[in-house]
Amino acid sequence: MKLLSVNVGQPRPSPWADVKVTGIDKRPTCGPVRVTPAPAKGTGIVGLAGDRVYDVRHHGGPDQAVYAYAREDLDIWAAELDRPLRPGVFGENLTTEGLDVNGALIGERWRVGSGVILEVCQPRIPCRTFAGWLAEAGWVKRFTKAARAGAYLRVIEAGEISTGDPVDIVHRPDHDVSIEVVFRAMTLEPELLPRLLAADALPADLRALARKRTA
Repeated sequence: MKLLSVNVGQPRPSPWADVKVTGIDKRPTCGPVRVTPAPAKGTGIVGLAGDRVYDVRHHGGPDQAVYAYAREDLDIWAAELDRPLRPGVFGENLTTEGLDVNGALIGERWRVGSGVILEVCQPRIPCRTFAGWLAEAGWVKRFTKAARAGAYLRVIEAGEISTGDPVDIVHRPDHDVSIEVVFRAMTLEPELLPRLLAADALPADLRALARKRTA
């Protein structure tokens, strides 16, 4: 398991949403990138140095510090869409190889390189900017139905990461709440929401949503 690419966003116009600048256009970096915990949502600052979000109402914060997507899932989409998909094109910071990102459990921890520790915390939910950027008809529905969402990660221990760094799973919690399960619960299968309460590391807003469903 390793990083095929470490990607940082380039600001560009966003005609697809109310916020007219986006950082979804992530591009591979050449050297080491510093990774630190993200501050509270609203600042635009995320986990990777040189990266940021512009829609600060909906994106960013400690629970969306780093976004990972598997090269294997990009390859599935490339075949379905009949177009090449470069690393970073889904807005991911980390393009991984050999790692089951959607099967990762909430609270699972990855050691990247020699010392960075990241914690799996929630899936990515597709938005208008993502749909506009990909320019594929019915993209939000297609992405949602496939449930290959990728994972947002918290930064537990800071450090530097580079393309080619190994990724090791150093902690796997004792529950079965995966990124895919959370995504399905938040989108097409809300009956799964009560199941999410087994994951202590789930972000507070998602725990509140799951509790409301069980009330």
